[in-house]
Order: sequence, then structure tokens, then C-alpha cells
Amino acid sequence: MSKPYRRLDKNDAAVLLVDHQAGLLSLVRDIGPDAFKNNVLALADLAKYFKLPTILTTSFENGPNGPLVPELKQIHPDAPFIPRPGQINAWDNEDFVKAVKATGKKQLVIAGVVTEVCVAFPALSAIEAGYEVFVVTDASGTFNEVTRNAAWNRMAEAGVQLMTWFGAACELHRDWRNDIEGLGTLFSNHIPDYRNLITSFSAGQAAR
Repeated sequence: MSKPYRRLDKNDAAVLLVDHQAGLLSLVRDIGPDAFKNNVLALADLAKYFKLPTILTTSFENGPNGPLVPELKQIHPDAPFIPRPGQINAWDNEDFVKAVKATGKKQLVIAGVVTEVCVAFPALSAIEAGYEVFVVTDASGTFNEVTRNAAWNRMAEAGVQLMTWFGAACELHRDWRNDIEGLGTLFSNHIPDYRNLITSFSAGQAAR
């Protein structure tokens, strides 16, 4: 049975960046390290561009999981930061859930490390709590394709929508005419081939 198309709405979405920590990033093997970090930062930049409330959280930062990737705080210096003392599922942390509720948004865009735990657990918990959940697959990483696919299947069956950061950006933007230069810059900063496209477009516009 088909389900209705529930699209992302920039007026009702918040972004949750879960456990993008230096130690955990070393575990990611289902996508190359450079591409993965680029995707994570692209999602963070996307959230800033669309002015989406963003929440940062880490798990057991003083242990082997390590500190949060510093660029995320640089991009979102005023975002709530929840260093969880030990809860594996971010949704088990009262401060984290309070921060989510404080956004007033009903759509949650989630990404993190690792996919089957740090992403899937809060995503499933948020679904249970009545939120619409969109997981950004290419800004979430794990050990291998087997564990990744198991996590994707589990979340999809529960009603989580699986997306990429590029797809999320396009769905939030809706219409190129809203801001050609802004969206083009976002894409150019994270997709080298797109930079060539925008450079060509800009040159053509200037020649008119």
C-alpha cells in the first residue's frame, strides 16, 4: 500500500547531529572518510542555510568515542550541545529530548555515527513519540554495508524516510527561483562538479 508523500518543510524541520565524534568516525567503512566528512559538513551547512534549529550531541565524549568534530560547533556556535554522560540512545537523555521539544518542530532530520545505533535508536524513538523522521543516509556511517542495510531496513519499516543531504536540500528549497545563488553556493561548496556547473551558469549570466 502506497503512503502519502510527506515532504520536508523548512518551517517545521529541525536537524539532529548525533555522535559525529572523532573516535567514532574512525569506525566508518561504508563510505570513504573524505566523502563522509564532506557530507556531514554539507548537512550542517544546509541546516545553517535554511535556518533550521540544530542540536549537537555526543556520547561518552571522555571515553574512546572522542570529541565532537570541531567544524560542527564552528558552523553552529549557538546550537544546543548535549554531551551525554553515557546514554547510548540519545533519546534516553532528558536534556536532549527537552532540546528537541524546545525547537517546536515536528519534522526531525537525523544523521550520526554509527547508523544502526546512534542514528537508528533516536530515529525509532522519535517515530514512537509522534515525530516525522528523515534520516540523511550519506551523513551517517557505520562498519560495513551489511550493518548499514540492516539499519536502513529497520528504520524504513518503522516509517523513517531515508534521504541524502542533496535530496533534503532540494526538497527544502522547493523552487530554484527562491535563491539561485544561495543554493548554488551550498552545492558548489560540497560537490566539485557542481561548482563547474555554477561557474558556467554565472559566466553565461554575466555575458548577457
